[in-house]
Amino acid sequence: MDGDSALDRATEDALALFTNQRRGARSHAGDRLPDEGAEAAGRSGAGRAEPRHAEPPHAGPAHSGQASFAYFPFDEIPVGGGVVDGGRAVGTARAAHATRGPSVPAPAPAPAYDDLPFTDIDVAQDGKDEKRARDMTADDAPHATRSSHATPWSTARAVAAAAAGALPAEDRALGDALGQVLAEPLVALTDLPSFDTSAMDGWAVSGPGPWKLPPPGAQDVLAGRPGARPLRDGRAVRIATGAPVPPGATAVLRSEHGEVTVQGELLASRHVSHGQDIRPRGGECRQGDELAPVGTLVTPALLGLAAAAGYDALAVVRRPRVDVLVLGDELLREGLPEGGLIRDALGPMLGPWLRALGAEPGEALYLGDEGGALREALAASTADVVVTTGGTASGPVDHVHPTLRGLGAELLVDGVAVRPGHPMLLARLGPGRHVVGLPGNPLAAVAGLLTLAEPLLRALTGRASGAVARAVLAEAVSGHPADTRLVPVEYDGVGRVRPLRFHGPAMLRGLAAGDGMAVVPAGGAGRAAEVTVLGLP
Repeated sequence: MDGDSALDRATEDALALFTNQRRGARSHAGDRLPDEGAEAAGRSGAGRAEPRHAEPPHAGPAHSGQASFAYFPFDEIPVGGGVVDGGRAVGTARAAHATRGPSVPAPAPAPAYDDLPFTDIDVAQDGKDEKRARDMTADDAPHATRSSHATPWSTARAVAAAAAGALPAEDRALGDALGQVLAEPLVALTDLPSFDTSAMDGWAVSGPGPWKLPPPGAQDVLAGRPGARPLRDGRAVRIATGAPVPPGATAVLRSEHGEVTVQGELLASRHVSHGQDIRPRGGECRQGDELAPVGTLVTPALLGLAAAAGYDALAVVRRPRVDVLVLGDELLREGLPEGGLIRDALGPMLGPWLRALGAEPGEALYLGDEGGALREALAASTADVVVTTGGTASGPVDHVHPTLRGLGAELLVDGVAVRPGHPMLLARLGPGRHVVGLPGNPLAAVAGLLTLAEPLLRALTGRASGAVARAVLAEAVSGHPADTRLVPVEYDGVGRVRPLRFHGPAMLRGLAAGDGMAVVPAGGAGRAAEVTVLGLP
């Protein structure tokens, strides 16, 4: 059989398998997948792979208004003398047309499901063409169980959060401290307000009315002009908002509540209580009061408070310096995709995203798929964190793992049980230096940012763990049989979140329209289930 015939036969077999699964034809829990020992041995260095039982097809949650996410077993498509596995043809140890049966050893999980987005696959069933599996991805294949070394998603985030402590403090001018975290408590340097102040335009009055006024304009009390004369009982004087209240004044009568007679007397149209519309000295805080604790994020409002309390600069945790290394020979930095090349989406996205997480990213460095260049860039970097994109799997041009080994790095997280994005990694390159390896597909890379980079940068910047947002699903979302899923969602205006289409590992359309990423547990979540929602910058 020639290669084209084998490919045609492979496609027919795969589509037939998918059709049977959709019909519920696979009813034996003991079914296993073809032997993948040769491939697993190649990945792990072991002599043989442990056999693995296939998960039964996931039926998904109860029917809702939106079709649940579907899966397709692309790790089982035979091509020629090998098998396409996560986008790579593997050796002839896996038969081109392997038969299924309970006695056949099961394959090890493919490490590159995130790399293959598939959409709108038509399957012929009972003589009718039916639209199947919209926005399906091989990342969601039903038989792709978690690899033995993959770290559970929640554990991976905890490891990243504990991987480092806060960086040293630095003094920054108020205008430069926005987005950083206080390294010292914000303590009031003065009383606020520092003198009794008028809260309104009107008249400062002393005692009960009516009050005698001085000649017009003779003694008006204005903001920024101290030294107002004391008021005697039964006297009043014009006063502006923010001006110091004259000694002896008992209240401020608002302009709209007073009337001046032709005899030069001030009458009140309503009762005036003692201390009315006067902001007393120290009413907001006294000198020495703590206004904000260590770890508080410097917001525009906090900058205003610090300025009012007498600060010109703040002691804040230094921003982590981050180098971004974009890997891949197929990436274009401008223009339209052509000739097998694609536009780079990660370079323009990562800098602003990292800055929103409190980091100070440098300009992205494009290296292509060349191991020597990657090693040189990692060795030369003095940044606190290096973020790489792509090259974290085990393909022929995936150089991140061997480069890290060659540099003596310590792998803290090597693969995460999450879809998309499971080939992500976190490594310690040396004291105070970390590497976050993101997958190359855009949405998978965002999953890596939220899983590893965000908690690591929180630790380095001294930010407290963010409040966990919880929301109810407006529609059911199917899950991976073994792994956590991160799915773009939008709030529907009544406190619920709705999963968005275009959620494939290479897609950003759903994320760009979304309000967050829902954390869907293994097996999925039904309509009205409560899920964690990760916020977006």
